[in-house]
Amino acid sequence: MKANPYKILVVDDERDICRALEFLLSREGYKVVTTYSGQDALKKIETEEFDLVITDLKMEGIDGMQVLERALGMNPNLTVIIMTAFGSVESAVKAMKKGAGDYIVKPFINEDVKMTVRRLLEHKKVLMENLVLRQQLSQQFGCREFIGVSPQIHRVFDVLEKVIPTRSNILILGESGTGKGLIAELVHCNSQRKDKPFISINCSAIPENLLESELFGYRKGAFTGAASDKKGLITMADQGTLFLDEIGDMPLGLQAKILKVLETGEVLPLGDTKAKFADVRLIAATNKNIEEHVKKGLFREDLYYRLNVIEVRIPALRERREDIHVLTRHFIEIYSKENNKKVTGITDQAMEVLNNYTWPGNIRELRNVIERAVVLSSAEKIGLEELPEKIKSHEGFRKTQTLKDKLDYYEEKIITEALQSNDWNKEAVAKELSVDLATLYRKIKKLGIAEN
Repeated sequence: MKANPYKILVVDDERDICRALEFLLSREGYKVVTTYSGQDALKKIETEEFDLVITDLKMEGIDGMQVLERALGMNPNLTVIIMTAFGSVESAVKAMKKGAGDYIVKPFINEDVKMTVRRLLEHKKVLMENLVLRQQLSQQFGCREFIGVSPQIHRVFDVLEKVIPTRSNILILGESGTGKGLIAELVHCNSQRKDKPFISINCSAIPENLLESELFGYRKGAFTGAASDKKGLITMADQGTLFLDEIGDMPLGLQAKILKVLETGEVLPLGDTKAKFADVRLIAATNKNIEEHVKKGLFREDLYYRLNVIEVRIPALRERREDIHVLTRHFIEIYSKENNKKVTGITDQAMEVLNNYTWPGNIRELRNVIERAVVLSSAEKIGLEELPEKIKSHEGFRKTQTLKDKLDYYEEKIITEALQSNDWNKEAVAKELSVDLATLYRKIKKLGIAEN
């Protein structure tokens, strides 16, 4: 048995329950403290540090609901599990709305208890690691957050730490939706140019003739419709940073002019005969295979080497799956606030689906999926029913499913259909499916089935 760093408090006025949980969880390596009243539990929480509290709901004097409320008042980061008999599940659900992490139905199944405790503590670990990382990045980079805990993202930030203080040009490579623009902002607002302009333009979104006039500006009368002088974005970025997104789509003719800016600092507006000078740090990004473009003559080799002083590759989301869970929690928090919803998490099954999906649209696609799920959800946790069908039916997900996964999937489908056809009368559903009510409650909880 491997020692476990977590400390758990078990609270129940039934001493046999406390002993059983102490024996069960101690064998898992946890340090377990037991007490037999809510009053004693609160004293211990006030004087000792606990990672998780398991408390019975119904106790004489101070009950589990009061323990929950007062414990979270003393330590908002404490995780609390409520224990209840199956006839009091509705009260346990109310406790979750007040901040409980989950509930256990008595008589409990040992494996369910171990799985629930392990899942909540692992979730807490991820949240605390992410909080520390976000605090570090906030101090270190001071801009919009780039969320990630994976080794791949740590390596990206190791490179950024070294390159940010320099004047070197940067080429950011990565698929669409990986956060290349956010990385460019991080570089700028932590550099010595942070008090100067950060100018960004997407080279693939603007026609060639308009792109040139946007970048270089023009003099009055340079072409039909040029009714006055216009300052170009390159000049506007003087002393600051110019971010050319999707530079792989820039026309060859314009590439030559960008190369001259990098070599001489000269900017010649359309229709002008006198060049202006601009001191800009250039950050470029592309989702194209830029070396292949060079070989095919679609991108100037000399410009490529000018841009590629420092190369930063942002990994696709499928290459850093450790970040999917962290990003999901982050987006749930954002869109719950934006939409005034009380969605606080995601079921294990739904999270497994997200983990197994290939995310061709990367972080942008994940963000959209979570926003949609939050808007559609009528429960506290996002379930499978809120996820798009293309993700649930994804071939990669189906191939990686174990027999247990597939059985859970169809079990959830059968129970959900039975609940809906019986107007969510659980007694009627238990009778229809020939299971006892306690078992039905456990399965509803385990599968994350939420009433619509």
